[in-house]
Amino acid sequence: MTDSQRKTPSYTAALTIAAIAFASLFCSVLSYRRPPPRPNVIVPRRLDLESDAPEQVHISLVGVDKMRITWITEDSAPALVEYGTSPGVYANAVNGTTSSYKYTLYKSGDIHEVTIGPLNPDTTYYYRCSSNSVKTFSFKTPPAKLPIKFAVVGDLGQTEWTKTTLEHVAKSAYDVLILPGDLAYADFLQPLWDSFGRLVEPLASQRPWMVTQGNHEVEHIPVVHPEPFTAYNARWHMPFEQSSSTSNLYYSFDTAGVHVIMLGSYTDFDTDSAQYKWLEADLKKIDRSKTPWIVVLIHAPWYNSNTAHQGEKQSVGMKASMEALLYQARVDVVFAGHVHAYERFTRVYDGKANNCAPVYINIGDGGNREGLAKKYIDPKPTISVFREASFGHGQFEVSDATHAQWTWHRNDDDVAVVGDSFSFTSLSSDPACRI
Repeated sequence: MTDSQRKTPSYTAALTIAAIAFASLFCSVLSYRRPPPRPNVIVPRRLDLESDAPEQVHISLVGVDKMRITWITEDSAPALVEYGTSPGVYANAVNGTTSSYKYTLYKSGDIHEVTIGPLNPDTTYYYRCSSNSVKTFSFKTPPAKLPIKFAVVGDLGQTEWTKTTLEHVAKSAYDVLILPGDLAYADFLQPLWDSFGRLVEPLASQRPWMVTQGNHEVEHIPVVHPEPFTAYNARWHMPFEQSSSTSNLYYSFDTAGVHVIMLGSYTDFDTDSAQYKWLEADLKKIDRSKTPWIVVLIHAPWYNSNTAHQGEKQSVGMKASMEALLYQARVDVVFAGHVHAYERFTRVYDGKANNCAPVYINIGDGGNREGLAKKYIDPKPTISVFREASFGHGQFEVSDATHAQWTWHRNDDDVAVVGDSFSFTSLSSDPACRI
């Protein structure tokens, strides 16, 4: 079969059906009876684009004043970003690197990465990739100081529900999007990674998307493809090097007055692991006078009163290893995905309410093809404050060193409605919780 035949919609559709069947057998998490899959929304490559035109453009933070631009071309093109602060005027040009990967019979396009900067905070930049003027882009850098607004969405996928979620996120005037795992739901079918990249490009090319991995990013097939996270690591390079991490699966970054830690639920996390030792060192480096807020993202939730995904090693084992570290560091909030529903817990440590512990929020309800996890444990645990099986997204708006506001927006009816809200006071500002 030729490369051109592999790019046809009929071929992609056939592989999609095969991959869904394959995933149902080999997906790494099978702890409950999943609802029937819904169809993915496949976003094809634009027919008017030349083979060397950029697509799947997304940006991510690198340090406090740089941005990584990532894009893909079908054929060879320069790894070059030209940018400036006026539309169509590109006063700066930076070269980067190009890579690709193979996964069974699939070979990716050329994946280009360029890091640009230093950049001014809270500033709009205009840019183009590979000197291509057919597609031009712009992004706004986050502010240097508070306030800052995060969009939070997990288990996104690429369905009609996903499209609605993205439409609502686009209207939220966020500065940075943070995603606690399960991006494309490609499940071994690599063309779905390309479809996902096209789907999110309108948003991900305008604001930095900072992500961590979930079980649907593992894509490990014994003997056939033993290396896990191949597509994820190749396509979504996060700034792990800048936080002294040795793995793209866990890292941290600072933006405005917030220290964000992205942990890996599907890599080693016991007390002898590299991730544990990195987390321990990272938490010790935090200066709460500069970053008074600490936010942590994981995929598999440590607290969960939904019947889905109970008792899994990635939840139970990681909590046993790392919960004390987060509590002792006075982490303010932990966002998780995995469970396809929304739930907010009170401040909790070791299963009990604790005023100096993180608030735990499960937000794996972005719009994936597997549908909602609708059954909760009854009666509701006292530490669970609000829970609802609806699709949606969250907004975490940090006003100053002391105050922040969380809102969860449901979108089951294609209309964003505030379903839950909570006013935060930072633990660093609470005299009773100071270390």
